[in-house]
Amino acid sequence: MTENVRSTQVAVIGGGPGGYPAAFLAADLGLHVTLIDMEPNPGGVCLYRGCIPSKALLHVAKVISEARHAARWGVTFSEPEIDLDRLREWKESVVQKLTGGLGQLSKQRRITYIQGRATFLDPHTLRIENQSGEEILKFERAILATGSRPATLPNLSIDSPRIMNSTTALDLPDIPKTMLVIGGGYIGLELGTVYAALGTKVSVVEMMPGLIPGLDRDLVSVLTRRLETIFESIMLNTRVVGMKEEKKGIRVKLEGAQVKQPEQIYERVLICVGRKPNSQDLGLENTKVEIDRRGFVQVDAQRRTAEPTIYAIGDVAGEPMLAHKATHEGRVAAEAIAGRRVAYEPRAVPAVVFTDPEIACCGLTETEAREQKRPIKVARFPWAASGRAVTLDRTDGLTKLIIDPETERILGVGIVGPGAGELISEGVLAVEMAALASDVELSIHPHPTLSETLMEAAEAFYGHSTHVYHPKKK
Repeated sequence: MTENVRSTQVAVIGGGPGGYPAAFLAADLGLHVTLIDMEPNPGGVCLYRGCIPSKALLHVAKVISEARHAARWGVTFSEPEIDLDRLREWKESVVQKLTGGLGQLSKQRRITYIQGRATFLDPHTLRIENQSGEEILKFERAILATGSRPATLPNLSIDSPRIMNSTTALDLPDIPKTMLVIGGGYIGLELGTVYAALGTKVSVVEMMPGLIPGLDRDLVSVLTRRLETIFESIMLNTRVVGMKEEKKGIRVKLEGAQVKQPEQIYERVLICVGRKPNSQDLGLENTKVEIDRRGFVQVDAQRRTAEPTIYAIGDVAGEPMLAHKATHEGRVAAEAIAGRRVAYEPRAVPAVVFTDPEIACCGLTETEAREQKRPIKVARFPWAASGRAVTLDRTDGLTKLIIDPETERILGVGIVGPGAGELISEGVLAVEMAALASDVELSIHPHPTLSETLMEAAEAFYGHSTHVYHPKKK
């Protein structure tokens, strides 16, 4: 065994949106922290290969889409010329700026940052492998924040550079003439939107009867109608049963009621069928940490595992697999280690699909209420009645409130439309603060804004929305 042995109070394994906030807060609370990650700076998948680069490219797609849309108003732009090299450079500059900034914040907090791969030897010891060899790190407490990776289709796996996942698609190897996206979830639709804006004829195949399974259908239907004008085709209730590489591309064999051509050739295929937790090959068998059948590490309200010295947060600790959920869990774990009385118990974890239009929701959904057989009232406000939406020429949106019929408490919020992700935070606050519909109704919202749609949805619950005539039934 190597002679190089270090010690720390808190070891954080993984520098993503769960790991680095946990490390930063633990350091702010006066603990000695060591942060271990494979990358040269903190950031994780989110900053390097996920949330941030994808949103940078989605912004480009939005600009292109709005430029084309402007022809409806009498403002016509020429078709954009795509400089792929500069586009890649700009995307990477965004990543480097943010990850570099996190590196500086880590140094300012005097966190020991180790670039390497960590595995558990026992409940108090890590082996860290890096370019210079191995070292041993002794710790009092550890926070596991190893994230997740793209899921694969083992029965359809072929070794070809034409097959992409959510990570390699962000590299923008080229702008293919045609591309098939396997999986109609939010990741596939976001990346499909980017490639479609750049000029690719994008087709989507989804084995379920609707896109983004799990979300309320009235929200998804708004997005689906727009995507039908952007994508070449959307094939629901359809499975991919075979793939084979040929000179011109990937020959894909499809099976389903909506399939017009059972076999088609695509220049590239993007597989987006979910993500799997990174809970393997970490030496957890040398601890009491428990893993469920799906690979998620089991934790309690403080994010503590069955091994008292080890905590787990983020994607590796269960769904929803969202960056902001990981951040909140990381802060809970750090505070728990520092001796504070805390628990992870949010009522509303927001989720946003960054397509165009965006979909955002938090708290209880209609779908969940139906499954739970829970009585609710739904107050809807269509954006066709929003003055601001009309000025944007985007009246295809909808805002709805899920309300307890007895207490009038807001249980959930759903929004579809441009900027829905920026609007949902008011809904999160309303749910977390146990606000009543009357609280939102009586809160004066600025005019003309899209945020007014939340106020008017609350007014609609009482049957007196200013811009929608829908009397409340007695």
